[in-house]
Amino acid sequence: MDALGFLVATIPIFFPLAVALGYDPIWFTVMLTLVTTMGAVTPPVGVNVYIVSGLVPDIPIQTIFRGVMVFLIAYVIVLLLLVVFPQLALFLPNSL
Repeated sequence: MDALGFLVATIPIFFPLAVALGYDPIWFTVMLTLVTTMGAVTPPVGVNVYIVSGLVPDIPIQTIFRGVMVFLIAYVIVLLLLVVFPQLALFLPNSL
């Protein structure tokens, strides 16, 4: 399932649940966006990787997946930081 399909199917279910549990709606939306974009580049369904592979057929898909792993590590670090310090996602809207 691509990111848009995932969001359309899950937001009506999980967004009200997250708000009812006391999570900030902006933080939850940022986390959901990060998770869906992370899913778009991770194997075995990495849709974006297959698009890049189609644009550059000379490069093997394994090489492209290996190149994406650097970004996957960055995604995991950012997700962990946002779980530990949710203010990172919330400081801008609160300061306006």
